[in-house]
Amino acid sequence: MKLTPDAYAGIASAIANAETRTSGEIFCVLARRVSSYRDVSLAWAAAATLILPLALIPLGFEPAWIPGVADGWQAAHLAAADTMVGHALAAYAVVQTVIFLVVYLITRLPDVLRLITPRSVRRARVRKAALQQFLAHGLHVTKARTGVLIFAALADHQVEVIADEGIHARVDHSTWADVVDAMTDRLKRDDPAGGFEAAVELCGSVLAAHFPPGPANPNETQNKLVVI
Repeated sequence: MKLTPDAYAGIASAIANAETRTSGEIFCVLARRVSSYRDVSLAWAAAATLILPLALIPLGFEPAWIPGVADGWQAAHLAAADTMVGHALAAYAVVQTVIFLVVYLITRLPDVLRLITPRSVRRARVRKAALQQFLAHGLHVTKARTGVLIFAALADHQVEVIADEGIHARVDHSTWADVVDAMTDRLKRDDPAGGFEAAVELCGSVLAAHFPPGPANPNETQNKLVVI
């Protein structure tokens, strides 16, 4: 998803306008992806490798099913037992390897990966990424501790709003649900720029009610959208 220069300018203008009504600081970050979730794919592939081959047992699975592993002939004497066991183990290993690779590759497809990744995992990783951006851009060192980060993760379909401790003391956490909803609604319509503008407007209204602008009202953070 590529944003136009006008989109960046519109978000910057929305932040500037919102901050004229409050001493708070608003910052926006758009992340294309916060994690590869490779560990999730590996976990699913490993589980499938252990479980799915067992389904072949009721079907009478034999090493001869795998080309090149056995020739299809069976010896009736005990001397051939070790060879038969070796063929069976080799066939099982081949099946496990194929299942692992197929499941892993399937789970690397973006839509599939999002479906199989627990929402709690996605939420935790987006939250961690948002906190990192909050600290990286100095929102925790504003004079009155009134920084707010609006963070959207596209591939993860998650939105986070992080407010500094000065705001937490006076604004109920549930208040930010409307901000998240406004952002999410626009993202569903493939309009991240409009989502940020709407979210910034709502944040500005919340902050204005609790943190009116002071006589100087310095701009402590840059009024812009950062894309990572």
